[in-house]
Amino acid sequence: MLTKRIIPCLDIKDGRTVKGVNFVNLRDAGDPVALASAYADQGADELVFLDISATQEQRKTFAHLVKEIARHINIPFTVGGGISSVADVAPLLEAGADKVSVNSSAVRNPTLIDDLAKAFGSQCIVLAIDARKFHNTWIVHTHGGKNLTEKKLFAWAKEGQERGVGEILFTSMNHDGTKNGFAIDPLVKLHELLTIPVIASGGAGSMGHFADVFTLGKADAALAASVFHFGEIRIPDLKTFLKNHAIPVRL
Repeated sequence: MLTKRIIPCLDIKDGRTVKGVNFVNLRDAGDPVALASAYADQGADELVFLDISATQEQRKTFAHLVKEIARHINIPFTVGGGISSVADVAPLLEAGADKVSVNSSAVRNPTLIDDLAKAFGSQCIVLAIDARKFHNTWIVHTHGGKNLTEKKLFAWAKEGQERGVGEILFTSMNHDGTKNGFAIDPLVKLHELLTIPVIASGGAGSMGHFADVFTLGKADAALAASVFHFGEIRIPDLKTFLKNHAIPVRL
């Protein structure tokens, strides 16, 4: 059985790690290089770096910061934010990223996924989907959760898989930063719908929530930020807890 992955997320704004609730009210969470190094040392399976204001500010992701983080870690590293063309990806991979994440640009231009998968391979491409539930329908949002789209979560995830992404990173905007647990029901549906791995994001508040997202939600990986950034859960303790609950993890 494949081990479940624990993935800290570094949301970057103005060169600092930030974290909010429901995508608003951001607060400083520290230096991204120091946090990345600490998480690698603690046994995180991967890291995700999201330049959350790159798309809104119509600029590219900070390759120099990617390079600095990559120098301090020895685990897989996904980078997202402001990637809108094949040409944007090579500098990030050269700087040390292992995978790239696309979100708003893929919604605007779905063929970007085909182009990226063809150029770099599906294993390198993650489709990040931010969705909010309205009247029992999960609607995709872009630009850091600020723009409502006409796309629906499950159809868009399926299309992403068909176009060649290697993983789906699903963030429930309803659950983000609330620490009330992950969005289990849509995760189960994504698991049933897709054959590629699903990373769950949004809502982690306790070790039990991680156990639930793996057992009930069928997620392949769980991503979290504030519980790690502010020392509420230590990754070694979390992995020991999961192992004690018969959930396969890499210690």
